[in-house]
Amino acid sequence: MKILKDYLGLYTDMYQLTMMEAYFKEGKHNCQASFDYFFRKIPYEGGFVVFSGLSELIDSLSEIKFGKDDIDFLHKKKFSSNFLNYLEGFSFAGNIHSVEEGTIVFPNEPIVTVEGKLSEIQLLETYLLNILNFNSLISTKAARIRLIAKDKVLSDFGLRRAQGFGGLQASRAAIIGGFDSTSNVLAAKLFDLIPVGTMAHSFIQSYDDELTAFRKYAETFPDSTVLLIDTYNTLESGLPNAITVAKELEESGHQLKGIRLDSGDLAYLSKAARKKLDDAGLSYVKIVVSNQLDERVIKSLFEQQAPIDVFGVGTNLVIGSPDSALDGVFKLSMCNNQPRLKISENIQKVTLPGMKKIIRYTDDEGYLQADAITLKDEDKIERMFHPFDKEKSKSLIRWNENNITQVVVADGKSKIKTESVGIIRERVKENLSKLPAEYKRFEFPHIYKVGISEKLMQLREELKTNFSNNNKI
Repeated sequence: MKILKDYLGLYTDMYQLTMMEAYFKEGKHNCQASFDYFFRKIPYEGGFVVFSGLSELIDSLSEIKFGKDDIDFLHKKKFSSNFLNYLEGFSFAGNIHSVEEGTIVFPNEPIVTVEGKLSEIQLLETYLLNILNFNSLISTKAARIRLIAKDKVLSDFGLRRAQGFGGLQASRAAIIGGFDSTSNVLAAKLFDLIPVGTMAHSFIQSYDDELTAFRKYAETFPDSTVLLIDTYNTLESGLPNAITVAKELEESGHQLKGIRLDSGDLAYLSKAARKKLDDAGLSYVKIVVSNQLDERVIKSLFEQQAPIDVFGVGTNLVIGSPDSALDGVFKLSMCNNQPRLKISENIQKVTLPGMKKIIRYTDDEGYLQADAITLKDEDKIERMFHPFDKEKSKSLIRWNENNITQVVVADGKSKIKTESVGIIRERVKENLSKLPAEYKRFEFPHIYKVGISEKLMQLREELKTNFSNNNKI
């Protein structure tokens, strides 16, 4: 979005800039550092997260800068002239290590690591979290819906209910998670997606009678008409009129594409509509449903054997309902070439120090078995330890290993090829196909095993001990 590209330097929290000026004043702004992006809790009480948003982050790195208007604004906020002169020449020149976009990820894993000058990473924090948290949340929601919908068509109908321009990101993220199309025309243009649409109740209401409205629309789009049949009376008016128009289209060499249900008992109505359509020789006409759908509603419709072909999912998809946020965080792990960690009374909030990578372990058929977080320079490890209970460990020797952390940005420049949304979508599909079923179920999914290497565990314990010794009151 142009308005954001023009002001990405300011697309941050105020405390990032105040910390940057403090670093600058002390001469610490060029100190080499690294931060890790990770999350602690899987949304939707699920068993996995789809990592999404990396391409948008990388593509916009060069736009994070400060124009004259930005500098003038910050000057009014009492930032020093010397610091503002520094910001005028700002450009991100760091490195980013990450798993591929579309990878299935789990809690506490360093999904993205940014290394470079302390100030430039500090500035990137808010924007990185804003992009990755939201995109990953929506792609995960979409993937859950795709798992339930199986091979049925899924379309994103959510733009009108999205949080402002986040609707653009939501549409892209939905396709990555497994959706087929979107009603969002701008997103379709920007990301090369398939735009789709039917009609609104207002179109039908604008005519004196429903049949005339159906006929006029079908005349305009004889090969792609989907008729909304619940404006007045679904089974007594809408469906009979749709059948009439379908027969008229057949006479002119065309076919009605589908009917849409947007209210009422979708299971009952779809069954009744399917029978009447089939009895009329219109078995090719698809049934489209919408109205507050999500993975659990769709699961219920399948259990009721509702003969539905297309699901239009809106609000619950694009706002990530019911969780509405992924709790991703961005924590310092290195500074001045020294490993750092955050200590907390809550052991699950004690961070992992140093530069790290993720090793993914699979069986001989390629199914995911466990992930180990190791220090960057570690070679093969034979055992991993529970991140928060060193008495628990797991042998890894019988599985195949793959380092899924790669360099994606070096010295501020992208090192990976730009991928289409379709390619990322296929990666999600492949990842999910190799994730055992017990992690994908909705009720009490298994907890995927993520551990840390012995060296990483020892480093964390040493730093905790040193901190305690050096900070006694």
